[in-house]
Amino acid sequence: MNAVPVTILLIEDDPGHARLIEKNVRRAGVTNEIRHFADGTTALAHLFGRGEVSKSDPVLVLLDLNLPDMSGTDILARIKEDAMLRRTPVIVLTTTDDRQEVQRCYDLGCNVYITKPVEYDSFTAAIRQLGLFLTVMQVPESG
Repeated sequence: MNAVPVTILLIEDDPGHARLIEKNVRRAGVTNEIRHFADGTTALAHLFGRGEVSKSDPVLVLLDLNLPDMSGTDILARIKEDAMLRRTPVIVLTTTDDRQEVQRCYDLGCNVYITKPVEYDSFTAAIRQLGLFLTVMQVPESG
């Protein structure tokens, strides 16, 4: 059986932020596929099985809270309410550092909350931990 690598879903409407995040992920040594979505509607359609990836394929979500069509917290809630997706790791990357918003995201089930503009060293540390996490999540190939 082949390993199913973890796909990173980047939900970010600002193309500049998206490029910067992807660049930092790559600089941290993470080589997993990154799929970029500029709005919540397209990302949710993809996540809920109307995209190319089935719900059983392992994904990790990098989520901006301020999207043009819906709130990232709504997307986070939808992911965590779904029986198949609730274990999906979600990293919130947003400009909001409001304590209530941060707490709300953790209450909804996000794994990490990072405020943009990201401090490169802390982002890299989080992504490196994530890289270890991604390798653990992968299904090993049987010999």
